[in-house]
Amino acid sequence: MESHRLYEGRVLSLRVDRVNLPSGRSTVREVVEHAPVVAIVPLDGEGNVLLVRQYRLPAKRSLLEIPAGGVDPGESAEDAAQRELQEEVGERAGRLERLCSFFASPGYCDEYMHLYLATELEPSALKADVDENIEVVRLPLSEALQLIERGEICDAKTIVGLWAVDRHQRI
Repeated sequence: MESHRLYEGRVLSLRVDRVNLPSGRSTVREVVEHAPVVAIVPLDGEGNVLLVRQYRLPAKRSLLEIPAGGVDPGESAEDAAQRELQEEVGERAGRLERLCSFFASPGYCDEYMHLYLATELEPSALKADVDENIEVVRLPLSEALQLIERGEICDAKTIVGLWAVDRHQRI
């Protein structure tokens, strides 16, 4: 395999790889490199989920999402989940439960997400990232699930997270 880095940025990098396929043919693959990510479904004692609304330039609109963010070098996924909760929704989880992990879009990106359910929430705010403008939205989980059905929640990690929590509560 031959690899050539085209771009290295703060959030992601882009490389082009020449790979040999099992058929013996050679082809080119473009790969977006991204650090691991945590995504958290914060659920309060009344069954409300805390979501964040923020403008997403690639989508050209504000999206309603579960809190999420990168795992810093040397940081565990659990520590990153607690930090992101504090930065984005001003809460800390008394209980943090790993639900699953998955590739966000493995056809072209190596971003790997760790999904958590956060309960036993307590107020505990950290300063938000300077480039974030977030509105916290608290609503019943059942209503958030209806927003998915109506197409008003269209972010993949949020859909996976809300469906996973709904399933988790049913078993």
